[in-house]
Amino acid sequence: MLTRAFLRLVDLLPLPSVRVQRIIAFLVIASQAGISVTGAVVRVTSSGLGCPTWPRCFPGSFTPVAHAEVPVLHQAIEFSNRMLTFAVTLCAALVVLAVLRARRRREVLVYAWLMPGGTVLQAVIGGFTVLTGLLWWTVAVHLLASMLMVWLAVLLFAKIGEPDDGVPVAQVPAPLRWLTVLSALALCATLIAGTLVTGAGPHAGDKSVDKPVARLGVEIVTLVHAHAQFLVAYLALLVGLGFGLAAVGMTRAIRVRLFVLIALVCAQGLVGVVQYFTHVPAALVAVHVGGAAACTAATAALWAALRTRETVSATPASAIAETTGEAMTVPDAARNAGAGR
Repeated sequence: MLTRAFLRLVDLLPLPSVRVQRIIAFLVIASQAGISVTGAVVRVTSSGLGCPTWPRCFPGSFTPVAHAEVPVLHQAIEFSNRMLTFAVTLCAALVVLAVLRARRRREVLVYAWLMPGGTVLQAVIGGFTVLTGLLWWTVAVHLLASMLMVWLAVLLFAKIGEPDDGVPVAQVPAPLRWLTVLSALALCATLIAGTLVTGAGPHAGDKSVDKPVARLGVEIVTLVHAHAQFLVAYLALLVGLGFGLAAVGMTRAIRVRLFVLIALVCAQGLVGVVQYFTHVPAALVAVHVGGAAACTAATAALWAALRTRETVSATPASAIAETTGEAMTVPDAARNAGAGR
């Protein structure tokens, strides 16, 4: 009953085109990536406890108030980061309304609902981070959750652009798709190692003398080398994937996404090297987090391009694919399209 009533209200909204849906989905990606960067700004400016309570900024007030022990600048930075959560929530809500109004397929709806669900989870993690005094591992979880949301938002963007009545088509052989999965796992390891470097690094998020933030008790150089080795493994897998894709043939979309991803990974590695030899300047930390979000988004975009939904002629083979959920390969799709003519 409540679902029907909700859908009736949604139907009062203008019918969004696919273009409008994709614009909203792009805003979801930008907001999810953006809040991870502003979170890094909060940390490197030591504004993590600019609002020392959650969900209120100060006891009895949701907004910053004059306080002798908390600089105004730190309050403003932390409060602004919290306010950006509303923009993230708005974008997440808009994409749900858009795909519901357009009556998109179930797959798209699931990914759309993950956006507000993940945003709520992120808010809870952020609150826990503040209440525990910025413990390094809570900050790490917060960042990793942000990267996961960026990944899911990119997949949502890709799936919105595919026809609901299309047939799943594998653009490359299965072994190369599994190689992409392996590269994604290397990315995960790189991100996790990066959060450990942060946990042992100089930017704790707060510089309180009375209550110093506990840091990860591991020698940072060791963690930096581990982080770098995972990045090298990630890049090597991408290069190997590129040669494999070149051998079997790839679409222009896959080629462009692969080249963009490799360029981003190389740039990210360069930023990391500069950070190491310049003793981790605050500005480069924010740049590095933004680069991590960009690499995550590009990897997700490449993954989405390897298996798409295409509109092909309704032949027996495509009908089987529709009913069984099995994806055809590109040659299969071409043969079926030719048979339908």
